[in-house]
Amino acid sequence: MKQPDAIVVGAGIVGAACAVELQARGLAVLLVDARHPGAGVTSAGMGHLVALDETDDELDLCLLSLGRWDHYLSTQAGLAEHVRCGTLWVAEDDGQMAHALARAERLSRRGWQADALSGADLARAEPALRAGLAGGVRVARDGVVYPPAVARDLAARLVGLGGQAMFGAAVERIDAGTVTLASGERLAAGAVVIAAGNAVPHLLPDVPVFPRKGHLAITARYPRRLSHQVVSMGYGQTEAGSDALAVAANVQPRITGQWLIGSCRQDGILDTDVDPRVLAHVLRSAIALLPCLADMTIIRSWTGLRPATRDGRPVIGRHPGLDRVWLAAGHEGLGVTTAFGTAQLLADLMLERPPAIDAGPYSPSRFAYAHA
Repeated sequence: MKQPDAIVVGAGIVGAACAVELQARGLAVLLVDARHPGAGVTSAGMGHLVALDETDDELDLCLLSLGRWDHYLSTQAGLAEHVRCGTLWVAEDDGQMAHALARAERLSRRGWQADALSGADLARAEPALRAGLAGGVRVARDGVVYPPAVARDLAARLVGLGGQAMFGAAVERIDAGTVTLASGERLAAGAVVIAAGNAVPHLLPDVPVFPRKGHLAITARYPRRLSHQVVSMGYGQTEAGSDALAVAANVQPRITGQWLIGSCRQDGILDTDVDPRVLAHVLRSAIALLPCLADMTIIRSWTGLRPATRDGRPVIGRHPGLDRVWLAAGHEGLGVTTAFGTAQLLADLMLERPPAIDAGPYSPSRFAYAHA
């Protein structure tokens, strides 16, 4: 095998997007994964395309990426099972409504249409919601996709562009410009990109990415009964309780007519077993907003371990201590939304081009400085 310019470790949606971006910019890329594309963290994601705005830099990365998603979906919407359902951010009380109004103002100011809704407006927009809610925000351009299909497509695009792929090859060790497989084979490249999700701490113990468990469930088919992705305004803000569990309702209409139900996050738990107590908590949270869910049939539930960081931002950029090693990891629940933006930002940094957004908040060195 000819030595590639770059090896990307991890064929989830983030790694596959990075591989295609680098190959498209003229590098010869090899994509390596222990399994097949999209089989890891990507397979357990909800697949939302949503502009989150807890910080300005988070919104910068989301909007950069969502623009790239529009381009991709202009030709691959069917393959991705894309539904531009929009998001209804639901406020249950006056305090959440104040946050909702601020969100509508922030997103609209950045050109991402977001309309504040009164309680009556909300009821008309989504009749399945319970009565008496304070109001919310409708973000019309948000949507949902099926991420594993996109990861598979991107891996195929890489090969179509002349890149290489090696699946079923577990990576055991990373050194400067070198990848050692579990088989003992050593692969050298001009650069190595680590987009290996929860395997990052094993490969690079100094990078503080850790697993955060989530539970999901999906119903039987109930077509045309839910028009929007419904998300509690507490999503991403709910503090974990004494059991390290934080829950905030997120319910999506899928193209199949099924309803996908989340979400929660739980630290310090490494097994992937479904915990009936946690699943019940997630379902109760969703039913509290959408009471008709109580009469629906849940056909499957599962969990995933999402790779997270302490400050809630992914690590995108050069490893602070290893020459020719780069990182694109720790996206937690926003990896699907930000996959294409991450790829663009990483490629700009690797090729020493001016990045479209400030890369500072995502620099892996921020943790190294914190330890100094």
